Amino acid sequence: MSAVLEEVVLHPTLQAAQAEATALGLPFSGSVSPQQAWELFQAGQARIVDVRTAEERKFVGQVPGTLHVAWATGTALTRNPRFVRELEAKVGRHDPVLLLCRSGKRSALAAEAAAKAGFTRVFNIREGFEGELNAAQQRGTADGWRYQGLPWQQD
Repeated sequence: MSAVLEEVVLHPTLQAAQAEATALGLPFSGSVSPQQAWELFQAGQARIVDVRTAEERKFVGQVPGTLHVAWATGTALTRNPRFVRELEAKVGRHDPVLLLCRSGKRSALAAEAAAKAGFTRVFNIREGFEGELNAAQQRGTADGWRYQGLPWQQD
């Protein structure tokens, strides 16, 4: 008996993100908004992997039911050399995966590294968990997961 890989059709939101990424020449599958990420996660169409540090998740908050693979660790944010191996231990290389960080920058770098390592459906969550800095150098005042009022919890 031979194993046959079933072609899984991507959700239309992810198809659109992929098309936009191709047009922009992004080195990963694309980006989605926090709201889109939550809807895809809730519908079982994608898994969310938080790439922030364990400390950020504990003290700033986290999305319930998500996976964790740190892109970088410590206060110096030293790059995790095992990131790709740890990601592969939690999700398949062809699974739709949405990466989340603080502002969307580290998760874009993580998505690029994962794509280079052979992950074919890895997306960035724009705006991240806390959003961009404002003029007063504060996050969470204009965009991001928490600003959008999406579910999160804190230890």
